[in-house]
Amino acid sequence: MGEANKEAKLASEEATLPRRRNTRFASACAVLASMTSILLGYDIGVMSGAAIFIQKDLHISDIQVEVLLGIINLYSLVGSFAAGRTSDWIGRRYTIVVAAGIFFVGALLMGFATNYIFLMCGRFVAGIGVGYALMIAPVYTAEVSPASTRGFLTSFPEVFINSGILLGYVSNFAFSHLSLHMGWRLMLGVGAVPSVFLALGVLAMPESPRWLVLQGRLADAAYVLDRISDTPEEARLRLDEMKSAAGIPSDTPTANNIPISRTNRGGSGVWRDLYLHPTPAVRRVLISAIGIHFFQQASGIDSVVLYSPQVFKKAGISGDDALLGMTVAVGFTKTIFILVATFLLDRIGRRPLLLTSVGGMIFSLMWLGIGLTAADHHEGKLMWAVGLCFSSILAYVAFFSIGLGPVTWVYSSEIFPMRLRAQGAAAGVVVNRVTSGIITMTFISLYKAISIGGSFFLYAGVAAAAWVFFYGYLRETRGKTLEEMGKLFGFSKEEMEEEDEIVKTKEMTTKNGTGEAAAAAPAAL
Repeated sequence: MGEANKEAKLASEEATLPRRRNTRFASACAVLASMTSILLGYDIGVMSGAAIFIQKDLHISDIQVEVLLGIINLYSLVGSFAAGRTSDWIGRRYTIVVAAGIFFVGALLMGFATNYIFLMCGRFVAGIGVGYALMIAPVYTAEVSPASTRGFLTSFPEVFINSGILLGYVSNFAFSHLSLHMGWRLMLGVGAVPSVFLALGVLAMPESPRWLVLQGRLADAAYVLDRISDTPEEARLRLDEMKSAAGIPSDTPTANNIPISRTNRGGSGVWRDLYLHPTPAVRRVLISAIGIHFFQQASGIDSVVLYSPQVFKKAGISGDDALLGMTVAVGFTKTIFILVATFLLDRIGRRPLLLTSVGGMIFSLMWLGIGLTAADHHEGKLMWAVGLCFSSILAYVAFFSIGLGPVTWVYSSEIFPMRLRAQGAAAGVVVNRVTSGIITMTFISLYKAISIGGSFFLYAGVAAAAWVFFYGYLRETRGKTLEEMGKLFGFSKEEMEEEDEIVKTKEMTTKNGTGEAAAAAPAAL
């Protein structure tokens, strides 16, 4: 018994060596891919402060400010619609390069804008780049991540969105002391810098193995899986799962690539299967993804982030430096708590984090509404209301960042079947951006119509509806492989039987080490 325990311990220690190595490599790929999300974050953060100076310099109305801040979300629809097809055509990796290049051009156009129309043209180009980035980052990360760390790695896009928001706030503060004509242009133009480093860094990333399988490039997919999987046995099993999901016979050798007809490549029939004739399982997955994206934005996060200077001003804070300084505190809080969330997703699970997050958001929004209502009905500065508003906003963004923020992107990128994943994720992004655009382009008009406090009471009601939806409809996906999601959401009997065979093979390999199941797997890695 002592010798057997010793051998088991040595085997366990040996197994941890490649696990550490490959986890680091997968993490590096996830970081590089997720950096595309910093483009959206920077734009959101920098526009919240730049709008103050743009309005003064270009003499535009409140309605024009609303449109300027929110329109990029609708512009991003062009990129989101195109990104799904583009990523199926040229691959996930080069789609990230496309996103960075488009945003680079948009940032330069905004930085050199001489009038409102010119600025809107830059927003249009940058919005297309944002749409590409939002769709491709979580998809790529989910497809290269092992199931054991997928929640942690797939939350990176939200980490970088928050990092970008913080950088935008810092840029506002740093350039606010320049001349009115130059300050806001530098704030916007500097956004071109991250996209250059992003495009160069992506060249060091491997292509998604699932996309390679869909293209019939089995040898290339096997090579990538060998680098990103915890063990060689896991790499072989993951390749078998992907081949099965792509309709490729399991005994197809991987030493060479195989021809795949255009009808079998990603994209064919996807819109029909998603929207025209979805199965009950596909419909449930689609509603889950669309619902979580809708409620993420409808609960008011972009109104708080984009209009935080205006909200603090309504609470009684005056002076540009004080307003911008408080927005930096908001960005810092969001970034800290999103980092906390990345370590909880694979330990606690999606649903517990989501329900806790939205519950905290409801109470934070209610207290913010109370503070703003009190400040709005009081002449002069009401210090307790200022403190309540400030603490409520910090609590709101903290609760958002530990759950609803990252879980939305993790959940929607992992629940779709492989063939529907790119286009399904794109549909979620479309809903996300349309909802965000409507919220941000109507916020000023909304609080003028129902008061600033009333607008946040409305958001609290939406958050309450979100909590009910999440509790009653969403299923826990922690620890499931992407191919096991079909069984979780009730896909067809044939698909479930295929998944059972995969699970049995996996259990046999786990039990026997490098036994018959492992030996039968493709050896050309």
